[in-house]
Amino acid sequence: MNILITGCNGQLGNEIQLLEKENAQHVYFNTDVAELDITNREAVNDFIRRNEIDGVVNCAAYTAVDKAEDNVELCGLLNATAPAYLAEAIAARGGWMIQVSTDYVFDGTGHTPYRETDPTSPDSVYGNTKLEGEMNVLKACPDSMIIRTAWLYSRFGNNFVKTMMRLGRERDTLGVVSDQIGTPTNAADLAAVIMTAINKGVVPGVYHFSNEGVISWYDFTKAIHRIAGIGTCHVIPLHTDEYPAKANRPAYSVLDKTKIKETFGVEIPYWEESLERCIKDLSEQER
Repeated sequence: MNILITGCNGQLGNEIQLLEKENAQHVYFNTDVAELDITNREAVNDFIRRNEIDGVVNCAAYTAVDKAEDNVELCGLLNATAPAYLAEAIAARGGWMIQVSTDYVFDGTGHTPYRETDPTSPDSVYGNTKLEGEMNVLKACPDSMIIRTAWLYSRFGNNFVKTMMRLGRERDTLGVVSDQIGTPTNAADLAAVIMTAINKGVVPGVYHFSNEGVISWYDFTKAIHRIAGIGTCHVIPLHTDEYPAKANRPAYSVLDKTKIKETFGVEIPYWEESLERCIKDLSEQER
């Protein structure tokens, strides 16, 4: 198959590229904004038609959650309109699409892991635009998978794990929110399950994916420092109202992964195992 990967320079896009050599039965078109402006409908249609694309994995998004509150138009263009253009174009060729979404489609007031069938209720510009993107893709392309994920990190780009490692080495004390609960996701594990779905055959619908387990940002930070061998920084638990942010974060965003595990027969690693793997990779990069 000819597969278009958008947002290839991001965390997930980079991890997918690492898996492409092992899955060389497909031809990959790795693009970011320099290669393809997905907010340009004509450019999207032309690219997909000209390169005879069979499937699209959309990793591109506006993910600056706080900045999104002031950049509503741009956030909507990237998170809602562009996915619609991709879905329309690939549907015209009878192809499939995988759209990556977020736990922010929920408001976080629940207390049990969110299932795909639970009512959505986003409480931020980012969450609203990502939900609109989901609906646009499902409407335009019948053979679409939506994969909602949460707390994404990797060895690439800027993310929470890298930031906490840097701050842990720079500071004596560090305050981290302890009353927001969820599950981290190593982008390498998400990339692997996306590749599995491609190879086994895309099964349309909405899915949830993160690593296994449940943790707070505070406990996650403590684990990052422990695994990275950072022992000089005192991490202090904070309440959300002590750490003001422009956009509201879900207080509880644990995702139920039963559907994706049963549909594709995948085993999902525990969050700490995946974190150890990422920090080991980062340590090797630093040498």
